[in-house]
Amino acid sequence: MRSVVVLALCCAAVAAAPRTPSRIVGGDPTTIEKYPSMGTLVFTPDNIHFESFCGCAIINNRSVLTAAHCTLGVSIFYLRIRIGTTFVISGGEILPTSAIIIPPCYNDATLDCDISLVRTSVTIVYSSRIQPAPIAGQFYNLPDGSPVWATGWGDTDPSGPSGSEQLQEVELFTVNQEICRERFLLVESFITPNMLCAGILDVGGKDQCYGDSGSPVYHNGVIVGVCSFGESCATPKFPGVNARVSQFTPWIQDNA
Repeated sequence: MRSVVVLALCCAAVAAAPRTPSRIVGGDPTTIEKYPSMGTLVFTPDNIHFESFCGCAIINNRSVLTAAHCTLGVSIFYLRIRIGTTFVISGGEILPTSAIIIPPCYNDATLDCDISLVRTSVTIVYSSRIQPAPIAGQFYNLPDGSPVWATGWGDTDPSGPSGSEQLQEVELFTVNQEICRERFLLVESFITPNMLCAGILDVGGKDQCYGDSGSPVYHNGVIVGVCSFGESCATPKFPGVNARVSQFTPWIQDNA
């Protein structure tokens, strides 16, 4: 196994989908130089035409982290990974894949354990635009209300198709687990300990959105979440829901 950087504990911040498959609304354009671990899953029927469909993040020189609902039922023969580019449909490198790994606890109905690894069939060569990001350790400290950053190429307007060609970022805040659970019970969705809620609660206007599934959520540069689902996008009542990476640290280390 290639090494995965794990941060076990974080204290204060460092200065300086029915259920919607999740999704960046209310954010700003950014660059791959700021988020060099960012990538996208790409479907290709012929190695000529490429269609991006989910985000992902590099965690070592042979694996990316994404959402299980993005990779379930997908054949590695048609799956590629695009990395090293600010733009979703051009530039960077397109890499072939060799394996898709989904945890046994994944539930496609509830999206519990919505996390997945995709291995590349070639070694990922690092550069200023291609770098792995550390993942949260099992005991990573992430208090309620912590600022986190979500990135992706998904829709920028929840009212209709508006996918962004340029990478977007948006600052969100972690939401208390019990409050999130109570909100989603209103729409008969169940929040488990394997999930991390983040948004601008009771305000809205900023969120992940359609097309951002599988994209990372960062806290001080550490991947703490993987975009999973939500109730529409950027609504005041419902935050976005992510897979909570710290719940899967040993599984990631064993399989990446």
